[in-house]
Amino acid sequence: MKKMPITQEGLEKLRQELTHLETVERPMNIKAIAEARSHGDISENAEYHAAKERQSFLEGKINELKEALGKAEVISTDDGPTDRVVFGRTILLYDLDTEAEISYQLVGPYESAPENGKISIESPLGRGLIGRSVGDEVKIKIPRGIQQFEILDIR
Repeated sequence: MKKMPITQEGLEKLRQELTHLETVERPMNIKAIAEARSHGDISENAEYHAAKERQSFLEGKINELKEALGKAEVISTDDGPTDRVVFGRTILLYDLDTEAEISYQLVGPYESAPENGKISIESPLGRGLIGRSVGDEVKIKIPRGIQQFEILDIR
């Protein structure tokens, strides 16, 4: 089983999500199924079918989170060099095409959220940044073309 890097914060979020699904969402769904069943014939009961679909989704998500937690390997973001890009570091980039500055933290695939400034080390941009230093110019091939960045800072 391939281990997946994750920050301590990311691990806690996964655990919280799993706990919420198991202790809040699953029991609510069980009640919804029971209530829909009490309305009689379930063959044409839309509420029942919707609740059963939700149950299937919840069980799938719970299993996915358990698998993710089993594969997770916490890597301290305080350890390691600060002179080059490594897991957990926040990188300030200058987009040479748009002339905009953007900041990303390199995280594991389970906690990736580009809209929140967190990109996976397995993404094209993440892979292209690993090992680079301040001042390096990086060309990254992404689905929409090639982007060019200069690394301004590593925190």
